[in-house]
Amino acid sequence: MKKISVLLVDDHTVVRQGLRALLQAEGDMEVIGEAENGRQAVVMARKTPPDVVVMDVAMPLLNGLEATRQILKSVPATKVLVLTSYGDDECVEQLMQSGATGYLLKQTAANDLLKAIREVHRGNAFFSPPIAKRLRDQSREVFTSGQKPKKAGGLTSRETEVLQLIAEGFSNKQIAAELGISIKTVEKHRQQVMNKLNIHDVAGLTRHAMAKGMIQRSAPTLAT
Repeated sequence: MKKISVLLVDDHTVVRQGLRALLQAEGDMEVIGEAENGRQAVVMARKTPPDVVVMDVAMPLLNGLEATRQILKSVPATKVLVLTSYGDDECVEQLMQSGATGYLLKQTAANDLLKAIREVHRGNAFFSPPIAKRLRDQSREVFTSGQKPKKAGGLTSRETEVLQLIAEGFSNKQIAAELGISIKTVEKHRQQVMNKLNIHDVAGLTRHAMAKGMIQRSAPTLAT
């Protein structure tokens, strides 16, 4: 029987080691790679497509939301299972819209992770119990009120990448080098981000990125 191939994506080495040990003990699973940030995950998934990606959200260089979008655009047959400590409604909604099949909170994952991997591999959705309950409640509310939740004007994939790098302290020149685009293009994206969010300083953008779970609270803020 072919084993479920899994790519582990988390910026904490200890977390990845623990997950690898857990999965390798299962006869029907194999870990085919580990990535410590979203950009590395995208490259690895494109090179050797896994059946399931276990994806963290807050990571350096490229967060889990954008990594999920890019992986599923390139390798649509791959399933993404989000494993994170961020469980707010907006984060869940954005990951689901990006194509993630499951969403687990790290706090409750010990009992559900193996089952979740098998379920998303079959194409079934899987959520941590608290999130599943909230989604049912929201669906019930939409059904009874007849009103869909309002959606905020979102950033493009590239704008989100630029926002994250700004919040991590990268200068325009460093962002241009990291993304392989011109400084002029970075400046354009930077202005669009500020206009869309109505935030016009780096400190405010950093706070926004932290609130959205795009970066860790310990991320440096070097740029001005």
